[in-house]
Amino acid sequence: MDDKIKDAYQQWVKQPNLPENLVLDLNKMKNDSDKTTDAFGTVLSFGTAGMRGVLGAGTNRMNIYTVRQAAEGLASFMDTLDEATRKRGVAISFDSRYHSKEFAHESAKVLGYHHIPTFVFDDIRPTPELSFAVRHLNTYAGIMITASHNPKQYNGFKIYGQDGGQMPPKESDLITSYIRKNSDLFAINVTPEQDLREAKIMNLIGEAVDQAYLAKVKTVNIDLDLIKNVGANMKFVYSPLHGTGKVIARRALEEAGFKNYVVVPEQTIADPEFPTTPFPNPEFPQAFDLATKLGKKISADVLIASDPDADRLGCAVRQPDGSYQLLSGNQIASVLLNYILAAKKKAGDLPADGTIVKSIVSTDLAPKIAASYGVATNNVLTGFKFIAEAIHHYETEHDHTFLFGFEESFGYLIKPFVRDKDAIQTVLLLAEVAAYYKSQNKTLYDGVQEMFKKYGYYAEKTIAKEFDGLDGKDKMAHIMSELRDNPLTEFNGHKVLSHADYQSSELTDQNGKKTAIDLPKSNVLKYWLDDETWLAVRPSGTEPKVKFYLEVDDKSQDAADKKLASYVDAVDKMIDKLINN
Repeated sequence: MDDKIKDAYQQWVKQPNLPENLVLDLNKMKNDSDKTTDAFGTVLSFGTAGMRGVLGAGTNRMNIYTVRQAAEGLASFMDTLDEATRKRGVAISFDSRYHSKEFAHESAKVLGYHHIPTFVFDDIRPTPELSFAVRHLNTYAGIMITASHNPKQYNGFKIYGQDGGQMPPKESDLITSYIRKNSDLFAINVTPEQDLREAKIMNLIGEAVDQAYLAKVKTVNIDLDLIKNVGANMKFVYSPLHGTGKVIARRALEEAGFKNYVVVPEQTIADPEFPTTPFPNPEFPQAFDLATKLGKKISADVLIASDPDADRLGCAVRQPDGSYQLLSGNQIASVLLNYILAAKKKAGDLPADGTIVKSIVSTDLAPKIAASYGVATNNVLTGFKFIAEAIHHYETEHDHTFLFGFEESFGYLIKPFVRDKDAIQTVLLLAEVAAYYKSQNKTLYDGVQEMFKKYGYYAEKTIAKEFDGLDGKDKMAHIMSELRDNPLTEFNGHKVLSHADYQSSELTDQNGKKTAIDLPKSNVLKYWLDDETWLAVRPSGTEPKVKFYLEVDDKSQDAADKKLASYVDAVDKMIDKLINN
């Protein structure tokens, strides 16, 4: 451990009035140089998605001091704005994690010191409701304290812009620069909460915003007669995975007319320990263990789960043998999209300028479905803020009508009164789509198979390689530079027809011809092969992972599955080679 890290550690140890949890954490790492180095050897990175990290003491940890620093960065930036804009203030929400409420209130105390009004939810609320609140209250910004679907030891700080989407890169970069200027974490000023409440600078919000949000959510469902005649009696299970969905999703379902669903009781407790599922992520089959047990008991048609901040949603569908088949995020998105477009076509209100928006690492099945209805597809970079930016552009330029947005990582947006992934909207429409197939004696899984039969059988896999520790970023950078320095010309026995480097904004075909990519720069590589397979490589912006995305297409489910298995094996071998090179 070098002297700089020792000095940083000692500075924290000598600080008076440290919270007890941080004192305990400092004592635990006292004789653990690796943990001390990890906690103090760097600072939490702050990007366009905010910051996320392990809870604890240190500059590379989530605690009240790093949270204050982030809030001070936002406050300092807002101090450069005109007074009317500043006074619009900041909406703040938080999830069920350890210290989430504390971090939300500490943020309000920092902003309050700058006389910036805050509107803080009285209790846990979903990320999509915070996005809605920014627009509904006309605040300049929003803060969401959450680590989304990460394990219990994590928390995070996300900043939203005035359109309800995550703060755009330009403003986010400025905020980051102000954050770094305030390097003394213990010198950031706060105003006592009681003083801010009495001066009406810090304001609590809750039920009034809930009602306004729920009123908008009611517009998501399409066929109210279908819900009344089939959905009301359809048995399904819902789990909020110990998170914010318990607050609002149940009200939304009941107000929509779904009366026969059952919640997973153990997972309807807002518990920061996540005791029933250490990875509260609806992408993972393990998150559905209790829902499956309950589903079998009551013969539920569908199991639905939202992650702790209720922006992501996953589901599993009962099969003829009584087991449950987990659908992928791409499959859920495709079946929702197909239902929306079919309903609009039937009603005669499918707009001529209709557009869906998806990330560049999401399925090619959705564009095929959209095209069959005369609907365009806009491919954007990974991160829902880019979908939000597209919606904002459509609304200001009036050149397209937004119909649906999604990312393969179980995030969907149906109606743009929210500008982020919204599991509350999605649970309502997914339940309706399940009711639609039930009315035909089919299931959501049958609906997916019908699409495959019509458009081609798709199979996909995301392989996430973790790189923990201080040298993790270097290893991730090495992988990307190796791929750039030695471009793939063939992979798994197939030719690479073209590849895109979104960092240099260039698309290169197999003959070396380059074409500009009209997207913001991003550290992503994507390859298209001669058998309609594509591969993308992308370092995560919030976790120490490099993600390898694969999608294959074939003439049958069995052929697609075998093809995917072959490519997964090839990716594993490539990863080993890249790491050891």
